Amino acid sequence: MYVVMGATGNVGHIIAERILAAGQAARGIARSAGHLEPLATKGLEPFVCDASDKEQLAQAFAGARAAFVMVPPDMASRDYRAEQDRIVDAIATGLAGSEISHVVALSSFGADKREGTGPVAGLHQLEERLGQLEGVNILFLRPGYFMENTLPQIGIIKSIGVVAGPLRPELELPFIATRDIGDYAAHALLAKNFSGHSTRELQGQSDISMAEAAGIIGRAIGRPHLAYVRPSNAQVRASLVEIGMSENMAALFLEMSEALNSGHMAALEKRSAENTTSTSFETFVRDEFAPRFLGKKASA
Repeated sequence: MYVVMGATGNVGHIIAERILAAGQAARGIARSAGHLEPLATKGLEPFVCDASDKEQLAQAFAGARAAFVMVPPDMASRDYRAEQDRIVDAIATGLAGSEISHVVALSSFGADKREGTGPVAGLHQLEERLGQLEGVNILFLRPGYFMENTLPQIGIIKSIGVVAGPLRPELELPFIATRDIGDYAAHALLAKNFSGHSTRELQGQSDISMAEAAGIIGRAIGRPHLAYVRPSNAQVRASLVEIGMSENMAALFLEMSEALNSGHMAALEKRSAENTTSTSFETFVRDEFAPRFLGKKASA
C-alpha cells in the first residue's frame, strides 16, 4: 500500500495515477471527499483527513509501506508558518508510529535555509524534523519554480495587458512543470531506489527569467510584444489580498520573492542529467497556459 498526501493536487494526483497504473494499491489523502472521487473511480482508496491531525494522519499511514508526504498550501491562512509546523509534527509523528519504510517528501529549492524564505522555511523544518527519524528511507525532493505559478497571470494579462510580479525581470530561475515532479516522485516510490536520508533538486528543463517567460507566453497567445513589469511590493501585496490571499500569506510570498531576488534562495546543485526534467516552458504554455487563456480545455 502506498499513501499519497495531497492526492488531488498538481503533484499528488500524478503520483496517485502512476501508482495505480502500475497495479499497486494506493490511499489518497485530501481535505475533500468530492475531489478524490475521480481517482477513486480508478481504484484509489480515499481518505479525508486534516493534515495537522496526528490521529487522523496516523490512521492514514496505517498498513502502508511507502508514502509521499507534503505540507499543503493554504492561501487563506492567518498564520501559515504555525500551520506548517503543526502539519510537520503530525507527519513526523505518524511516520514514526507506522511501518512505512520509504518516503518521498516534497520540499523546495531554498529549503537549506532556516529562515528568510517565506513558506519555504516550513519545508526546511520538514526536512529537519523528518531527518530525525530512524529506520525510514527518505528522499527530499527540492524542485524549482513551478510553471503553474504563472497561471494567475492569465487574469493579469486580460486585466492590464502585461505579465506582472515581484521578481526581477532578468532573474533566471529553474522553471519546472509539476507533472515532472509527480513522475519523478512516483518512479522513486515504485522503485524504492533510495536509502537513508537524501535530497534531490529538480531543476526543470532550463533556467528562464520572467521577461523570457512573458515573451514565450506572448507568442503563444498572439501577443508577441507582451511585456513583464515589476510593480512595487505594496502594489503586489494589495493585489494578492484582493484576490483572496490572507495578509499573512501575502507577506510570506513577498519574503520568498525577495529571497529569490537576492539569491538567498537558490538552487545548490549544478544542472545535470539527474536533476533536469523533460517539460519545457514552451510546452507547458502550449498545453496548459494558452488553452486556458483562450478559453479552451488544457491538455491532459
